Amino acid sequence: MLNRRHALKTGAAAVAMSAVPAFAAPGGAKALDALFDQFMKESLDLSPVGVTALGLDNGARAYQKSLVDDASLAGIAKLKALQSSQLARLKAFDRNSVSGQDQANYDVVMYSFATGDEAAKRFNYGPVSAGQPYILSQLSGNAVNGPSFLDTQHTIETKADADAYVARLGGLAKSLDQEIEVTRHDIALGVIAPDFALAKLMLAMTKLRSPSPEASPLTESVVRRAKAAKLGGDYGAMAARAVKDQVYPALDRQIALVKEMQKKATHDAGVWKLPNGEQYYRDSLTYWATTSMSPQEIHQTGLDIVKDHTAKIDAIMKTQGMTKGTVGERLAAMYKDPKQLYANTDAAKEQLIADLNAKVKEVRAKLPKLFITLPKADVVIKRVPKNIEASAPGGYYNGPSLDGKRPGIYWINLRDAAEVPRWVLPTLTFHEAIPGHHMQIAISQETKLPLIRKAIGFSAYIEGWALYAEEVAVEIGMYDNDPFGHIGQLHDSMFRGVRLVVDSGMHGLKWSREKALNYYTSTLGNPETEAVTEIERYCVWPGQACSYMLGKLEFLKQRARAQKALGAKFDIRKYHDTMLVGGAVPLALMGPMNDRYIADANS
Repeated sequence: MLNRRHALKTGAAAVAMSAVPAFAAPGGAKALDALFDQFMKESLDLSPVGVTALGLDNGARAYQKSLVDDASLAGIAKLKALQSSQLARLKAFDRNSVSGQDQANYDVVMYSFATGDEAAKRFNYGPVSAGQPYILSQLSGNAVNGPSFLDTQHTIETKADADAYVARLGGLAKSLDQEIEVTRHDIALGVIAPDFALAKLMLAMTKLRSPSPEASPLTESVVRRAKAAKLGGDYGAMAARAVKDQVYPALDRQIALVKEMQKKATHDAGVWKLPNGEQYYRDSLTYWATTSMSPQEIHQTGLDIVKDHTAKIDAIMKTQGMTKGTVGERLAAMYKDPKQLYANTDAAKEQLIADLNAKVKEVRAKLPKLFITLPKADVVIKRVPKNIEASAPGGYYNGPSLDGKRPGIYWINLRDAAEVPRWVLPTLTFHEAIPGHHMQIAISQETKLPLIRKAIGFSAYIEGWALYAEEVAVEIGMYDNDPFGHIGQLHDSMFRGVRLVVDSGMHGLKWSREKALNYYTSTLGNPETEAVTEIERYCVWPGQACSYMLGKLEFLKQRARAQKALGAKFDIRKYHDTMLVGGAVPLALMGPMNDRYIADANS
């Protein structure tokens, strides 16, 4: 998205080196807040795209709305060096001088900085930290992510906004060339995405390149939104000129590079093939899943979950008269059942989105029984843009802006209606919207946490909460009269167990793409087109797929521990409040959060 996707997440971005103080370690809550503010200022100074993503590109930071991040080798080196600087400054702070939430904030930021810095020093390829080894793949690079960012994150309400958009088109072109520089560096080290990933990337790049500059989605976006805002000026002509003279030539250079890479790429799916690849996978598991579990332990955990969920799905299917074939074969039949499918037309897909909005309304009414704090920001449901739907996940979420002007967005991929039958839609919606991602992310952004805590995310906590929320939907009766929807919930939970198996299989046990694909489809019954997208995603985001189930298991573990400790004093609303209001944390710090809830409830 025009930047190092890890920059704000790891706390890596900063603007100036600061020496570790030689005097006594600073201390106190005000000093810690000031240090965090300084870190965040440094991060935002170097990440104009991060500023826009957080909705802060106004006032004193309005100038950044026309800029993009430095994607060059020098930019990566600066981020790594400054990450070390920030870590040193945080280590110099006296942790014992603060307590309570301040100490929790310190621990979270320290974990993020320390693990990121350790990985950054180990590897000299890819972005700043582990977890995404390839600068260019079907899911990485600004040819893939830049257009969507510009269309959905860069707001256009004023002439200055529209002018900044056109300026960012030039920045997009520059970043494409910077990515070429970094990719050539990585190629020399033997780091090239698998052949199938590059094939999907080429499809996306040629699709972006194919329209005339005037018809490009990059041009259409500013024209459409400038018109809606009733702005003057011929932004169509200005944008088309930038696309023609800057973006397309840079895109042509990237396309030429990818063609070169395709001649050298192998079909091996796992990062074990990369320099120090075994360690890279372990660091990726730390980055995404904040876990120290070995690939073998993760693999076995996934196999156990698949066995458990297969039995539960089988039991419900038998109550519905479905007894023939394996569970995977019966699930595959459900995917093809015409009664469970929307027509593959735009009109039917609009109806699908309307039905999802109705489901959100239904579950929203039940939230006060589960939560004390509710989000102020709204959540809207949108279709994944057609130009990226071929390689995009089935559903995903973008958080609201900090100023509350932009709502949370639940994106659903409707490239093929057969991939999203009616029986899987409720649990997908509970995951991406409420009580899933929107509940957690919006509440975190609306609390009084330091800004750096709102910007740093932990996938295992964030995705773990959303998957846990799917389970909560069962507990509040969302499937009492919907056995097929309950099968969908169990299927999607088992899907996250399958992810543990195939991710650790490819990256830790040297499984092939085809072996992973066969296990995936035979277990889950999903259409192969959807399965291919998922498997190929795991190949270029090692470890990310493990974060969901490992996070859910931790939420369930901590809840069970609190219930056992408190008995009748346990309050699900207060437990949820404890876990949400404190913001995202690594899994290892969820226990201390729960300890505080238990202690308060017993006091």
